[in-house]
Amino acid sequence: MSDQTFTLRVESEIARIPAPSWNSLARTDSHSDLETSINPFISHEFLSSLEESRCVAAETGWLPQHLVLEAPDGTVLGVCPAYLKSHSQGEYVFDHGWADAYERAGGRYYPKLQVSVPFTPAAGPRLLVGTAAPAQTARNALAQGLKALAGMRNASSVHATFLNEADASALEAEDFLPRIDQQFHWTNKGYASYEDFLSELASRKRKAIKRERREALADRIEIEALTGAAITEEAWDAFFRFYIDTGSRKWGRPYLNRQFYTLIGERMADRVLLVMARRAGRYIAGAINFIGADTLYGRHWGCVEDHPFLHFEVCYHQAIDFAIARGLKTVEAGAQGEHKLARGYLPVTTRSAHYIADPGFREAVAHYLARERRHVESAGEKLAALGPFHRIPDEA
Repeated sequence: MSDQTFTLRVESEIARIPAPSWNSLARTDSHSDLETSINPFISHEFLSSLEESRCVAAETGWLPQHLVLEAPDGTVLGVCPAYLKSHSQGEYVFDHGWADAYERAGGRYYPKLQVSVPFTPAAGPRLLVGTAAPAQTARNALAQGLKALAGMRNASSVHATFLNEADASALEAEDFLPRIDQQFHWTNKGYASYEDFLSELASRKRKAIKRERREALADRIEIEALTGAAITEEAWDAFFRFYIDTGSRKWGRPYLNRQFYTLIGERMADRVLLVMARRAGRYIAGAINFIGADTLYGRHWGCVEDHPFLHFEVCYHQAIDFAIARGLKTVEAGAQGEHKLARGYLPVTTRSAHYIADPGFREAVAHYLARERRHVESAGEKLAALGPFHRIPDEA
């Protein structure tokens, strides 16, 4: 494929890109059902819900600039979700220090180009390519297009976050700087039940989790796992209250609005799991998860009553229960949180890639990232050794 055989264009609304075209490129397994083979966050349904609800828009500092790679006959060969940004909020890969340093040196860091799923620290494809062209060639073309787009928009940089390995490699080949971080994920080793999983833990850790789960529900609390048509408007309203309370305390202003949840409830409820806690006839806490082909993705949590260990039960233990029942391979419990280690979630490397236009600033960032990678790798090794799994025959 050469520059005579394809074109690149930019769309300011994902609605202008047909959902079937987008989703066919987003699928991870061409032999399985289209819906279940797509990472839920990269689906047209999720991204369009962000835009239609105006959570993602120029006024929120997320101006859509989606890149579309086309053949001469109009066939869409690849797409890339991209946004021109005037701040660094809602990304979970932090570059505030870079922005401050560049602007103190007389540069202008914003706008920048962000390749990501807004407000979502979950790894997945970002350079979406199909089978109508060689995958690596299409990825390289999209990577080159991102640099060209940054120049057209006078952006200081391009930041592609929570990448899969193929996209990270393609971007690094186009002079993007690699960056790593870590999250904590739970892995299903073919467990038949939660007790089966617990049997692999050290005796002391196993007893602690059992006690934790009992105490979380001690005050007549009941848990409901809702998906699809079982997610009622009552549940959505309650969960949104929880989300607003947590978001207001953590970020000052929640990123998502009620309309967003209405839209995903209409478009992808079968790919949503709400874990809700009820006491004395009303919902008091809840967590939202999204169901992928082989992964359960935990996102937001909130509550209106504080109960010991309820957060761990709703967010982590119930997610493991669901993953085992559904035969899912992984639970991704979101960003940060070393407390997840004790619940069986182990450190996993996440990847991002960054293109810095200014040569001097690029060199400074490259030196910083080299040091940061060594620190992250070392920390990951140490944290993995602190996991709850027993390493010798368990005397209990």
